[in-house]
Amino acid sequence: MSTKQNVRPFGWADRIGYAFGDFGNDFTFMLSSGFMMKFYTDIMGIDAAVVGLLMMAARFVDAVTDVTMGQIVDRSKPTKDGKFRPWIKRMCGPVAIASFLIYQGGLADMAYGFKVAYMVVTYLLWGSIFYTSINIPYGSMASAISDDPNDRASLSTWRNIGATMASLSINAGIPLVAYEVVDGNQVLSSSRMLIVAAACSIGAIICYILCFNLVRERVEVPQNTTKLNVGHLFKSLVTNRSLIGIIVAAILLLLAQLGMNGVAAYVYPNYYGNVQAQSMASILGSIATLVICAPLAGKLSAKFGKKEVSAVAAIGGAVAFLICLIIRPENAYVYALFATLGLIGIGFFNMVVWAMITDVIDDSEIKNGVREDGTIYSVYSFARKVGQALSSGLVGGLITMVGYTEATAFDPDVTLGIFRISCIVPLIGFVLVALALIFVYPLSKAKVDANVAYLRAKREGKK
Repeated sequence: MSTKQNVRPFGWADRIGYAFGDFGNDFTFMLSSGFMMKFYTDIMGIDAAVVGLLMMAARFVDAVTDVTMGQIVDRSKPTKDGKFRPWIKRMCGPVAIASFLIYQGGLADMAYGFKVAYMVVTYLLWGSIFYTSINIPYGSMASAISDDPNDRASLSTWRNIGATMASLSINAGIPLVAYEVVDGNQVLSSSRMLIVAAACSIGAIICYILCFNLVRERVEVPQNTTKLNVGHLFKSLVTNRSLIGIIVAAILLLLAQLGMNGVAAYVYPNYYGNVQAQSMASILGSIATLVICAPLAGKLSAKFGKKEVSAVAAIGGAVAFLICLIIRPENAYVYALFATLGLIGIGFFNMVVWAMITDVIDDSEIKNGVREDGTIYSVYSFARKVGQALSSGLVGGLITMVGYTEATAFDPDVTLGIFRISCIVPLIGFVLVALALIFVYPLSKAKVDANVAYLRAKREGKK
């Protein structure tokens, strides 16, 4: 790699622009993770276990599309706009349209088989094809924006700030506008969800364009022209402990966090009968992330290490959900406070995880002698999608296991089971995240600092 000399220095435009990129991603991603299952169970009339199972099955397609996109990115020639940025402009329209197509409640009276097939096709178009084609280049681009580890940590923090703002917009806003009262119960509205989906798609396009215009690539990542050897590639990936470690931790994180988000769509309206508290929980979580995690994550990681800080904070999040499970608060807003404390615990890991991926890419370059930003990131992205799918399957299976159907949605025994699931899933997940970081992921602060020094000396011709 080499550094471009005619590009403005790294600064606030890059940080804000990169935040807008994940804001755009999460306009459609959080809509899917937080409300797609609720939409298909309550409006389309599909069993929760079927939705979860099909979302898991769809991830097998991602095993091909994610890595393929990573190879396409690595083997593409840099343009005047850089190597990664052009993909954001090319694919922002298709991913937004595909997301909108998922939430067509006007098809609710169609045959059951047709609705299942429609869900699978539209979900694949959105998640496996178009979302992949914009998310892989976007995530890989962090290494090209700057080679400085502090800049990369800053980008990771601002990426998470973008995700937090998306969460604030979607998880806090949608419950307030997408529900209507029917026979005294708060239920999801088909027509309102269609409007919400359209608004999210438009918001995604605007954010992607802002990202493209504000961010600049400073590090020239050359085209990978080596002959593709699938066997060698597979061997290098499965023997890469740092990659395996971050993948295991990420999958467990998503199982816990998205499982918590998925159950929230049931615990607030069904157990507590209070969707306003769901909105408040999202607001509190977003504010806590911005006020506590964002300013402290980088400073604490610089002093103690990203791995070390993330593991300790995850344990703290688990403790919050353990206490909530034991005392079983009767007030929805007290429950929302415990959920916020849990999010703070895992928020530190979320703030630095994208910088940890660049650490893994650096470590892989030292071990293999080849820079493969796109391929490494695509494998990690696929792992995240596995976590997303498993969380959907987990939520769908557990919700079905406690007896949830359209007819039993407000039965006391069923809703109590939903409450317990909402605490147990993140509790176990956060503990496992901490264990994975401590015992599997090898990139301690000392190791990361040594890798950065080695690669910098190599670029300067001293190695």
